[in-house]
Amino acid sequence: MTALTIDTLAIVQVLRKRGFSEEQAIGVVEAFREIDAGLLATKSDIREVEAKIETSSANLKVDIFRWLVVTQMALGGFLLAALKFLS
Repeated sequence: MTALTIDTLAIVQVLRKRGFSEEQAIGVVEAFREIDAGLLATKSDIREVEAKIETSSANLKVDIFRWLVVTQMALGGFLLAALKFLS
């Protein structure tokens, strides 16, 4: 477990200035101290997820375009067949 390094006294002081009671401020700080820093996302984790989202988005755009082209071709074929049938 990687501990999260924080200035607990400064956080308690800020919370007290914002209207927290001493007990509430200490409780918040204790909760932060129990956080496993290994579970938090790093900047590189976020960049990696962003890259995956961009790749997925690009692939989705290609898939939508392919679907659009295929459906338009099918519609065109249907219209040609209907015209040929009617004439």
